[in-house]
Amino acid sequence: QVQLVESGGGLVQAGGSLRLSCAASGRTLSTYAMAWFRQAPGKEREFVAAIAWSGGSTYYADSVKGRFTISRDNAKNTVYLQMNSLKPEDTAVYYCASPSRPFILGKYDYWGQGTQVTVSS
Repeated sequence: QVQLVESGGGLVQAGGSLRLSCAASGRTLSTYAMAWFRQAPGKEREFVAAIAWSGGSTYYADSVKGRFTISRDNAKNTVYLQMNSLKPEDTAVYYCASPSRPFILGKYDYWGQGTQVTVSS
């Protein structure tokens, strides 16, 4: 059974940084793309960033491009989201996600429980 567990959320002032982690169990991540999504109160879940299984390609929402960096450490079976220059509008629950099939991006079938990020102004 695949489990994804996020950590690293918290309260930070605008302009600050946080690093989120997503640890996987029940699966070796090295052949799977991974992604981060977020959901703010009263809003739909939105894509934040994704990384190909090889780590060679990354993708970002326009709203976070240049501020957030997605990375992976396959030896630790973990994916990260480094968030810099945080803004109040980045406040949301952040989720990591993984497809059920290897090598592909999209069609995310496995989700973590989420970690809260709150950015104060």
